[in-house]
Amino acid sequence: MNLQSDDFALFGLERCFHQDRALLDTRWKDLQRQAHPDKFADQGAAAQRVAMQWSVRINEAYQRLKDPLKRAAYLCELHGVPVNAENNTAMPATFLMQQMQWREDLDDAQGADDLEQIRLQVKEAERDVLQTIEQLLDQQHAFEAAVGQVRALMFIERFASDVDKRLDQIES
Repeated sequence: MNLQSDDFALFGLERCFHQDRALLDTRWKDLQRQAHPDKFADQGAAAQRVAMQWSVRINEAYQRLKDPLKRAAYLCELHGVPVNAENNTAMPATFLMQQMQWREDLDDAQGADDLEQIRLQVKEAERDVLQTIEQLLDQQHAFEAAVGQVRALMFIERFASDVDKRLDQIES
């Protein structure tokens, strides 16, 4: 293992968006077993510190790889196209209109049924964006185009969280 390896190399995975979650989980457990600081107890404090660094590195990589949004952003970054969502919020006009409509619908929602309808629309949009991201990254290798979809997914996830909060408020 090399601390400088990218997350995919560290986990022995192909550098692509589509990942088998079960394989990823298994690989994470194997790597954690190999790097667990207790395995190095008889080698002294320095070896345990290095093992702890490895354990942290493995966990950070796992968090990035298991989350589709983080994985997509990471792949774009690895290919020299960072998402820069804090500096670049450009979105297609149709998506901006959809965002405005969802916000209005959320503001106008009268109860759990209305919120559930919005949540279903957002989940469908999320599935569509994830499919588009997979096509752009894995088949077309269109990292520049994927960045816009990653930013869209960021909005969708934040908005879905807002909808869930409203549902929780109604249910409690």
